[in-house]
Amino acid sequence: MIPLQNSVYKEPAPIVDRENPFESMMQRFDVAAHLLNLEPGVYEYLKTPVKQIVVSIPIAMDNGEIKVFEGYRVIHNDILGPSKGGIRYSPDVTLDEMKALAAWMTWKCAIMNIPFGGAKGGVRCDPSKLTMLQIEKITRRYTANLLEILGPDRDVPAPDMNTNEQIMAWIMDTYSMHMKRTETAVVTGKPLILGGSLGRKEATGRGCMMVTLAAMERAGLKPKETTVVVQGFGNVGSTTAMLLKEQGCKVVGISDIAGGYYNKKGIDLQRALEWITGNKTLAGFSGGESVSNEELLELPCDVLVPAAKEDQITRRNAAKIKAKIICEGANGPTTAKADPILQEMGILVVPDILANAGGVTVSYFEWVQDRIGYFWSLERVNRRLERMMKASFDAVYENATRYNVSLRIGAYILAIDKVAKTLKMRGIYA
Repeated sequence: MIPLQNSVYKEPAPIVDRENPFESMMQRFDVAAHLLNLEPGVYEYLKTPVKQIVVSIPIAMDNGEIKVFEGYRVIHNDILGPSKGGIRYSPDVTLDEMKALAAWMTWKCAIMNIPFGGAKGGVRCDPSKLTMLQIEKITRRYTANLLEILGPDRDVPAPDMNTNEQIMAWIMDTYSMHMKRTETAVVTGKPLILGGSLGRKEATGRGCMMVTLAAMERAGLKPKETTVVVQGFGNVGSTTAMLLKEQGCKVVGISDIAGGYYNKKGIDLQRALEWITGNKTLAGFSGGESVSNEELLELPCDVLVPAAKEDQITRRNAAKIKAKIICEGANGPTTAKADPILQEMGILVVPDILANAGGVTVSYFEWVQDRIGYFWSLERVNRRLERMMKASFDAVYENATRYNVSLRIGAYILAIDKVAKTLKMRGIYA
């Protein structure tokens, strides 16, 4: 690390394993803040969420019983503009997870040069055990409880884990009913008929493909000579895999929650998608040798795309990774303690706050289209996404080179510096 004179920080403490996602995010934040010589007051401001909301969501179940769920919305920062971030439904949603994901959204928007701050929301529930009517009730009550927070100029949600365009439609409708007018720009990731954008569903995977190609170019890898392994075969993972295959790469490994499959001759991705459509998971797929999700990460390949869940690459398995490039399609797939191991091995890691920023970028496009009432062609959406992803990758790469750090820390430096400068320019209202 480059020593800084008159820094307000002590050298960051050695990184240790932690399960807490907010603390993991803060470890990277601290390193970047140290290199930027960030003022103590600005440091405190940027690490502290603007709002942390916990709401009670009582609904009547199908048998008439009342059950109460807990919902969250964390607004990390709104210096650059309205806060932006997804809503997830999961039994393991926690406030700390929301705080970390909201902060990541702040840095993601700053890196992409999007006029949004960062937010994240969630409801602690298990959608697989709920009926559609119960999910609708949860969604509408959650939205009603956040009416003073949400708004096209305040806070704009989007889909995330276990939420989709139908749930976004319910959010838009509930908000609109209370506002006494149709307000499509209050949420993104909506159905096309309700003001959604072409290309939004594939945006995260497409953006991941774009920065993967940019990283391959920097590493001297040609697509037709490159093998790829993708962990997670949901929307992001499957889209990334299909698009990389279209570019000439050979996808030799895929997985989902049921396990993974490896075929050194290449996975038939179309067949895998058809299998999931009919069987819900990859379990029983015969297109390759069966491997666990843990084994999949350690397969021989040129590019590894972890597009499943957090904390998949840790200090325990980082040294076993054989890929030359890791492109993080998921949020937080690599723990803080794994970072120095991967860097020492010379693995080029494209961090999540850049690699999966295609989703929020096209969400921004959707918000813009809703605001002006004019909608773009798919070609225009994809062209503008490619331009922004490539520009952001180049900026992060140049920053990392300038500070002699990893792409992850380079990305944090770029984002924090932009938000800090904007804060200083705006000043503190008192």
